[in-house]
Amino acid sequence: MRRPFAEVIGSPIHQSRSPAIHNFWLERAGIDAGYGATEMMPERLTEYFSVRRADVNWRGCNVTMPLKQAVLPLCDRLDPLARKIGAVNTIVRGPDGSLTGHNTDAAGFLEPLAADLRQPHLFRMARILGTGGAARAIVAALADRNFTLVLAGRDPAKARALLDELAPGGDHHAVPLSHFAGATDFSFDDRSQLLDLVVNASPLGMIGQPPLDFHFSHAPPGSIVYDIVTSPPRTPFLEQGAAAGFRTVDGLSMLIGQAAAAFALFFGQAPDRTTDGDLCAMLAA
Repeated sequence: MRRPFAEVIGSPIHQSRSPAIHNFWLERAGIDAGYGATEMMPERLTEYFSVRRADVNWRGCNVTMPLKQAVLPLCDRLDPLARKIGAVNTIVRGPDGSLTGHNTDAAGFLEPLAADLRQPHLFRMARILGTGGAARAIVAALADRNFTLVLAGRDPAKARALLDELAPGGDHHAVPLSHFAGATDFSFDDRSQLLDLVVNASPLGMIGQPPLDFHFSHAPPGSIVYDIVTSPPRTPFLEQGAAAGFRTVDGLSMLIGQAAAAFALFFGQAPDRTTDGDLCAMLAA
């Protein structure tokens, strides 16, 4: 009998670190199961899920670009957070072959910011670049934690609609990506007791993608610079942010956080997070 397995689907998928992460945890836990990767485009999803529903060994899949919204109508159920965000990054097969969509991106994104978010602040602001499925989770998560948001996208109208949907009623702003490309002489006020984030929630800067064009004069003093791209782990955006004196958070932090929640859904137990140091060293090698 074949052993249980899960996988990640999307395109391009060859650069995904998810198989390495899940198989690392499976080995440490002594679970006889596997985790793979399958190249997938939207037009093949119906056939793919038809086959996977019938496979009792298939525990589910993680979903990456460009599929996080395309899978929504193919799920039988959505958990409340996935329904609110309008994007799915984890699908779990039930014993009857039913598919339940979850979103663990929000929790994964917030995990490396937990200590900062426990502190009181007079004001919180995030500049978010990108309007895809991951950006939806980030917008929803930060709006719930009282951030004022500036959302940048190639289509500002799409960014505005996303803010109106996921963060209604706030004093949020939608701008074109080009807004952040050139230098600004804006004079930031005293940033004490404030929390500022600058987040690349787009694939820009990923291997094989165009670079992210961001001028760090737009980042307030004391900002945290966060890039969700995982390949390469240290993107030019993060390197430039570090060189400008900003604290940085790389995409592996979010990836491991969201993967831990997905692992528990797939395999029925939480992974051993005491081995995160070894895992990060392996992924960075």
